[in-house]
Amino acid sequence: MLERPPIATEQEEFDSYKLAFTPDIQSINANYPYWDKVKYIQTRDKIESKSLWFALKAFRQLNRTFVSFGDYRFSYMITDEMFELLHYFDMNIGGSLTDENLIPSENKNAYLVSSIMEEAIASSQMEGAATTRKVAKDMLRKSEKPKNKGQQMILNNYLTINYIKDIATTEFTVEQLQVIHRSMTENTLDDESDAGKIRRHDNILVMDSITGDVAHTPPHYDELTMLLTDLERFFNKDEKTFIHPIIKGIIIHFMLAFFHPFVDGNGRTSRSLFYWFMLKKGYWLIEYMSISRIIYKTKQAYEKAFLYTEYDDNDLTYFILYNLRTMKKAFEELKLYLKRKTEENNSILLLANIKGINPRQAQILKIVQEKPNICLSVKEIENRFSVSNFTARTDLESLVNLGYLSEIQLNKVKRNYIKSGKFDDLIKGKM
Repeated sequence: MLERPPIATEQEEFDSYKLAFTPDIQSINANYPYWDKVKYIQTRDKIESKSLWFALKAFRQLNRTFVSFGDYRFSYMITDEMFELLHYFDMNIGGSLTDENLIPSENKNAYLVSSIMEEAIASSQMEGAATTRKVAKDMLRKSEKPKNKGQQMILNNYLTINYIKDIATTEFTVEQLQVIHRSMTENTLDDESDAGKIRRHDNILVMDSITGDVAHTPPHYDELTMLLTDLERFFNKDEKTFIHPIIKGIIIHFMLAFFHPFVDGNGRTSRSLFYWFMLKKGYWLIEYMSISRIIYKTKQAYEKAFLYTEYDDNDLTYFILYNLRTMKKAFEELKLYLKRKTEENNSILLLANIKGINPRQAQILKIVQEKPNICLSVKEIENRFSVSNFTARTDLESLVNLGYLSEIQLNKVKRNYIKSGKFDDLIKGKM
């Protein structure tokens, strides 16, 4: 179980100010460590660990921003690292103009579909969805019916993210929150009537996934009406004190998880609200970043960031810093992904130069070339490239007519498409 920090006596608090503004304390605070790290720090002056912690706490009281929800008061300070990261994001993932150099316009739909799939899969896996990314992506691309609860969670997440894209410019309401939760949890809860329903009991505990101990006891259900009303106001209205939009989105994420208004599915729903708020505030590139994939890789640190905040006087700085660092990793992964795709597209350009082949068909040929045993359907092409049924069917049938694909009849209505016997010879002759 995570250790709670020591509490200073009046004398210890008074003495802490003698150390609070020394260079050592400012240097230690740069990474904003919690007590579990501070108690092992050795200083040149051999400051006792509790005294060091109290000095850090005193230093952190400067320039704090406070936010309240119901009877709960939270605060945070903006560190130099946070200033740097916020500037980085403002320069790279926001603004009204898209960066054609970063995401080429001809591939935007395909990249977007892939990123939304990755986000849906990772967010669901965090909540226990047991399936591989490959199986999950195949299910989504082929519009197959989920075979188990885990796949249903992923499908729900995918459909919900797409729904949020459509409502991103609208105002947030508690009713809309319930719609999102219902969409996110359909056919995955022990009691289906809990989907979209604000809880009316306190028979719920948040457990530490590592130790199995109780990590968080959510507010009493009688408080939820006030808390969610305050969240609605916080989401839609600007505060008297300016709060950077990214920080505000992270606070919204934290608060819904802290309130725990639903019996289950609070984590998935809270991450979807962050996604909504970022789109609403113009951070368009967030659509292409799979933040949940990074969180899933560092799930223990994600859970600790929640606990650090709650155990240290509701200090949101821990959770904000964790999420900002995670966003940067997600953006860096996106850039690597796009670089790799650009290199792949260079070979696709050769295929695109074949007479009668459009860029999308060139990508289909590349897929078949890399996966010779693949069996494509019209629905999969629709989902993969975000095109209409007519366009997907036309692309595939044209490749059949050109000899690159063969058509196989599955039943009276459904047909699929596979690599033809002439594929390799045709490609060699054209390149």
